[in-house]
This record gives sequence, structure tokens and C-alpha cells, in this order.
Amino acid sequence: MKKIKNYIEPNKTVRIIEKVLLVLLLLVSAASYVIGSSKVSGDPGELSFTGTTEMVRDFEAEDYDEDSTVCDVIYRDGEEKMVISYSYEDYEELEAESITAYRYETKDGTGLYFDHADPSSEDVLKTYRSVMAEKMMPVFNLANALIILAVSLFIIYFFSKFFSLYEKCWFMTIMVLATVFAVIFPEESANGVNGIWIMLLYLLDTFLNILCELLISKQSRYNFLVSVLVELTEIAISLVLMYRFATMAVTLFFWLPIDILSFVNWTKHKDDKEDELTMVRRLKGYQEVLVILAIVVWTAGVGYFLSGLDIATDFIQNRTLELWIIYLDACASAVGIANGLFIFFRLREQWIAWYICAFLEAIMNILAGQYVLLILKLGYFTNTTYGYIKWSRYIKTHKEETGTLF
Repeated sequence: MKKIKNYIEPNKTVRIIEKVLLVLLLLVSAASYVIGSSKVSGDPGELSFTGTTEMVRDFEAEDYDEDSTVCDVIYRDGEEKMVISYSYEDYEELEAESITAYRYETKDGTGLYFDHADPSSEDVLKTYRSVMAEKMMPVFNLANALIILAVSLFIIYFFSKFFSLYEKCWFMTIMVLATVFAVIFPEESANGVNGIWIMLLYLLDTFLNILCELLISKQSRYNFLVSVLVELTEIAISLVLMYRFATMAVTLFFWLPIDILSFVNWTKHKDDKEDELTMVRRLKGYQEVLVILAIVVWTAGVGYFLSGLDIATDFIQNRTLELWIIYLDACASAVGIANGLFIFFRLREQWIAWYICAFLEAIMNILAGQYVLLILKLGYFTNTTYGYIKWSRYIKTHKEETGTLF
């Protein structure tokens, strides 16, 4: 194997600091898990009855149909709330807009609400753990975020010679911001899945996408190995939230196969002087026009088809908002396909497609309240500029060495 050039020997002091930070991240994460788990799995002890209160049903949080197996109905009284699970048959017969809630209090002052007096020990334990899990959500989110951050730092430490100082700073900055947002903007539960697990998927998606983007900008074929994990994570997110099915279908039937094919194609076009680099090219003008037309047709057709489907989810309750996301999703999936082909053929225009995808997905994230994923889009915008410049410089200095498309 030829010697890889232009790698910077890391400073010994920096290496020591990285080691210390890595250990600290792991210790704090472990402590957070222990604290959160001890609270959730703790014993509520003896309860004291404090009285009854009238709670109002939160209709905006409901959007169930005959395909729903469990329907969670939320009743609120100011900041306090009570969640009651019904079967769909019982939910259909539910007409009351309010309910009398019986409030009990644990020794540590935690309020538990029930729709009946003298709850069983099983009901108490279930309700207590649900309430504590919600209270401990920031703690668990911090633990999950720090684990992902520790993995990020480990990659920077272990492959230190492979990344420039700018790349290390960019990568870690994005992951630190994702950690902060994970704590500040926790995710609510959706479709029976606790918000803690949803946030973990978001953080994993951010980490893998950012790493993949960085490797693409470095013209490294190993980005496709990371990309496979990206696709699996994003499929899991779509299934959990029951939304963005256009993107999920494209991920399953296009991105996974194209990642494998692209790895093979990029391996065949390694740079003559540096094995880790792949030769890249640019697109012709008329080809760009054809791609744009195909994106418009795809968006209109797929958006119209998906808007006619009746898919149950309690993640998005507003129909107008859902239609906006459906058509934006269709457009993002079309641009994503174009992007995948650009990457496969090693074309610089894939960076322009990244810009468009990042913009469309940022809009969808804002509409859906997925604020932690906006950090990922910030990473896209900044690294896309970096990657476009790097690829352009390479093409300019290797005009005669870009090879064929295949």
C-alpha cells in the first residue's frame, strides 16, 4: 500500500487531553444511567390520598383509528396529567371531555393520578415508573448523548492522523451541540415508544450521518460502510414514528443497494498517488437539466400517491401539516436518489444535492418539532461547503486523471 501523505502528527498534550475527556464522558454517562435507573425502578412506598381533581381531556394529542391497538388518552389539570390506555373499541365509546382523577402522593412528594380510588399495587408501580421515567428523561438523554459523544471522541482519538484539525473541531462541535439539544429539547413518546429511545435514535442518526459526510468530503470509500448503518437507523426512525414513508422506501430499496455498489465502484477508482482518495468528476450542463425535471415529476407523483394513504400515527396530528411533510418528503426522496447516483458516479454535483436535501429536511424537522436533528442539518450545510471546495480543488488539479464513470 502506498504511503498516505499530508497527515498531521497529533500533539502529545492533545492526546492526553482526549484520553482524559473520554474517561470523564464515560464516567458521567454511567453515573447518569445509574441515577436514572435507580429512580425509575425505585419503590414508591406507601401512598397517601390527597383528594380528587377534575381533569380535562387533551383531544389534540389523539389521532387513532381501527388499526390502533392501544389508545392513550391524556387528561390534564394545568401542569399535572393522567394517561389512561384504552382498547380501540373502548376508545370509540369514550365521550366524556373530563374525568375525576384521584390523586395519591408518595413519601418523596411525587403525585400519582388514577381514574379510580384504592389503586392496586400493580397500578401504582406502573404509574410511578411512567411518571419517574418522564421526570428522568433529561438524565437518560444526557447519558445517551454522552455515550454517543464518547464514541465520537474515540474515533477522533483512534484515527487522529487521518483527520485534520479543522475536521476534528467540526466533528466534535456538531456532536457537542447535539448533546446540548438532546437535554434542552427532549422528545415526547410516540406510538407507544418512550421519548428516551426516540432521542437515542436521533443522536445515533446525527453521529453516523456526520461521520459519513466527513468521510465523503475526504473522498474516502469507507463512507459507504458507515452509510449502511445510517440507512438502518433512519428506517428504524420512520417505523417508530410512522411517518416519512417515501424516504423510508427510497432508503430500503435504493440507498442500501447503492451504498454497496458505490463502495465497489469507488474502490476501482482509487487515486494513483494516495490509496485513501477516490478520483472524482463533475456533471455536464444538459445532464443537470434532466435531473431537475426528473425530481419535479417524482415529487408530484409520489406526493400525490402518499397523500391518499390513511396511515395512523400520533406523531403528527394536523392534516395540513402532514400534507406539507408528505410533499417535502417526496421531494427530499427524489433529490436523495439523484444524490445517490451522483455519489455512485463520483460527481461533484452530489454536494449541491446535499444542500437541497439539508434544506428540505430542516423544514420538516422544524414542522415536526425535531429540534435536535437541526444540529445534523447544520453539520450538513457546513461540511457540504467544505466538501464542495475540496472536490473542486481535486478536479481542477486532476483534469486528466478522473477516469471513466464505471
